[in-house]
Amino acid sequence: MNKDLEKINDFTFKIAKSGKMHVDCILYLNEKLANSLEDKAVEQVKNVATLPGIIDRSIAMSDIHVGYGFSIGGVAAFDADTGIISPGGIGFDINCGVRTIVTDLVYDDIKDKTEMLVNEIFDAVPCGVGSESKIRLTHSELDEVLKNGGKWALEKGYGDKSDVECCEESGCLKDANPTNVTPTAKARGKNQLGTLGAGNHFLEIQIVDEIKNPAIAEVFGIHKKKQVLIMIHTGSRGLGHQVCTDYIREMQKEHPDIFAKLPDKDLIYAPINSIVGKNYFSAMCASANFAWANRQIISHEIKNIFRKHFPDVTLTTLYDVAHNIAKKEKYNGRELIVHRKGATRAFGAGHLEIPEKYREVGQPVLIPGSMGTSSYILCGTNKAEDETFGSTCHGAGRTMSRFSAMKQYSADEIKKELASKHILVKSASKNGIVEEAPECYKDVDEVIKTVEGAGIAKVIVKLTPVGVIKG
Repeated sequence: MNKDLEKINDFTFKIAKSGKMHVDCILYLNEKLANSLEDKAVEQVKNVATLPGIIDRSIAMSDIHVGYGFSIGGVAAFDADTGIISPGGIGFDINCGVRTIVTDLVYDDIKDKTEMLVNEIFDAVPCGVGSESKIRLTHSELDEVLKNGGKWALEKGYGDKSDVECCEESGCLKDANPTNVTPTAKARGKNQLGTLGAGNHFLEIQIVDEIKNPAIAEVFGIHKKKQVLIMIHTGSRGLGHQVCTDYIREMQKEHPDIFAKLPDKDLIYAPINSIVGKNYFSAMCASANFAWANRQIISHEIKNIFRKHFPDVTLTTLYDVAHNIAKKEKYNGRELIVHRKGATRAFGAGHLEIPEKYREVGQPVLIPGSMGTSSYILCGTNKAEDETFGSTCHGAGRTMSRFSAMKQYSADEIKKELASKHILVKSASKNGIVEEAPECYKDVDEVIKTVEGAGIAKVIVKLTPVGVIKG
């Protein structure tokens, strides 16, 4: 275990403020996760604590692993007027996030059609590195997407009003400004709307394995074991990646004094109210809107395929939540800019930003596992609002590099192993399967036990996959 970690309780560790750190670090870990934690990830959490104006604490979630600048699983907040913004605290895959669709089908309804559903979804949703959409946008249409997000998709006939109502921010950040997205970023995204991409992005047909909290599950539309759900995990594709790249360079150029003093050059930042800070924030918001439109279009395609085979099926968007984003949110009457890097929002009951139908129980929190392992639906808590700026973990958390995975595993072996568990996998490439082997990730059950034990999210339903599509 890293020597700097001090155990507070069974689910929380602390790193006391020292040196140039302005605040303590709080890490949500159990003993098992703490013992396997990378020293580099610990160093990244400490580096975040040195950033000027950081409020209360530098936070790491139970899926923590090494990232760019911030660790993956990192959360930090700064004053929205006098604070800073750091692309490394948001990530390259801006608004990589998850949407879950609930159906009224059960596994017996789809068992004999699973392969057909997977194949048709695979054909309808382009996936893989550099995959391009069937949708062709003009430059002005792309600007409309960047400005209006999921609402643009809705106006174009993709989905219905309830889809955007059940998105974080209703699928649109109002501070988006397409003008501040560079032509290079726009060129990368222009033909990618409605595509899955590669890496850890996926589509899964899942079934309910366990209902841990029947009362809240009922509010979420989940009534029985073996009920069928669909999970979509993707983001802003090449556009968001380029926005991050462009503004890292711009901040380095505009603030060489800041860049020279950083403990890690990947932590480059700008004052939130500087010209480059404002421009980046508005471009980041535009990228987030692109991602919400992207998931809205993909979910529309999936719903159409299910309706073709099950004409009377009910398909409802449970929720859509971002993983990599910075948001202006109020805590104790103070507006903050909250960075979530591989972390997800988890507001508790009563919060006015939660859709009204969930307000009495708390925000749905969607936590995917690794390929072939369990995923979870949780709900946020008021304790998370008190301790973590309304945040919790976002997934299982990687333990092995993609390069190492390529040397150790083969796609055929992985597919065979998953088939033995009645899980069908389809991918645009064999590399896409190998790089996302279940063995490359932490035990998602340990990750979930930790956030629930810490009280920053509450488990509602456990899911298992039956059909997986990878890039």
